[in-house]
Amino acid sequence: MDTLIDLFANAQSALYESVMQPVAFALGLGNRLEDVFDATGWLLVGLIQLCVMLAVIGPLQRWRPVEPVVDKQAIRVDVMYTLIHRLGLFRVVLFFSVEPWLDTLMGELRVRGVGTFHLDGLWPGVTDGPWVSLLLYLIVFDFLNYGLHRAQHQWNWWWALHALHHSQRQMTQWTDNRNHLLDDLLHAVIWVFVAQLIGIAPSQFVAVVAITQLFENFQHANLRVSFGAWGEGLWVSPRFHRLHHAIGWGHESQPKRGDKPAVLGGHNFGVLLPCWDVLFGTANFDHAFEATGIRDQVEEGLDYGKGFWSQQGLGMKRLMQALGFSSVS
Repeated sequence: MDTLIDLFANAQSALYESVMQPVAFALGLGNRLEDVFDATGWLLVGLIQLCVMLAVIGPLQRWRPVEPVVDKQAIRVDVMYTLIHRLGLFRVVLFFSVEPWLDTLMGELRVRGVGTFHLDGLWPGVTDGPWVSLLLYLIVFDFLNYGLHRAQHQWNWWWALHALHHSQRQMTQWTDNRNHLLDDLLHAVIWVFVAQLIGIAPSQFVAVVAITQLFENFQHANLRVSFGAWGEGLWVSPRFHRLHHAIGWGHESQPKRGDKPAVLGGHNFGVLLPCWDVLFGTANFDHAFEATGIRDQVEEGLDYGKGFWSQQGLGMKRLMQALGFSSVS
């Protein structure tokens, strides 16, 4: 772990000194160099992730696809979403807008006696080891992800945003970041707040985020792969997650037919570990590779947008409708 941390730190320093620092001074951000250094770390993580996606997951998709790719334009839009996130553009917004507010909030909480504790220090000598603590934080944040994902499918206003993610009929490794930006912002704010609350080290937080994101890319891949009778219960596979995106099954508590109204809910919300779905009764281990999309999109022709800006705009309209302020035209 120390060797990996050192390698990453050296690469981050080199990228910062050779590229990011001069750019920061050129843009008049000399007073925000610490934030720029942090942003350099996220940029480096994103570049590593893109390399893994292109070199590993991409060939796997071509090796054993679930379905032929017929809508390349939809996938190009997903690539745009991925680049926005993995090249740090979304993270820059957090650095300069949300995180200062969160730092102020945490400072106020500490003044009031609500101090940050270190979760990995609860069992000295065991959980304070680097690999053990990383595993502990992966489990904690995966449980948080499960809870957030259930909320996205249970609350009408949040589903109005999250539905964009499910509107992709051609799932690939790029689909993971196909989200409404406000949805991503809410998710990121909660993650950063919890991270500060439980005292995870910055380097381990970066590792947890990077590992989670890469496996999400793999799970969304156009890849006909399952992990078998035992493996499916241990780790989320592309087949397990594809069922979450299946028309009706993934975003409805029970498949509805005819004129019956759909009920928000669904199956297979786990991000890394299926155990949360098993524990809370939302697991579905059927071995089918279903068509993906949203029922009203397929059966009623509801428009979720073709391009980036239309998708973002329609998402806001759905949100306003869910909150009772307007209707979607």
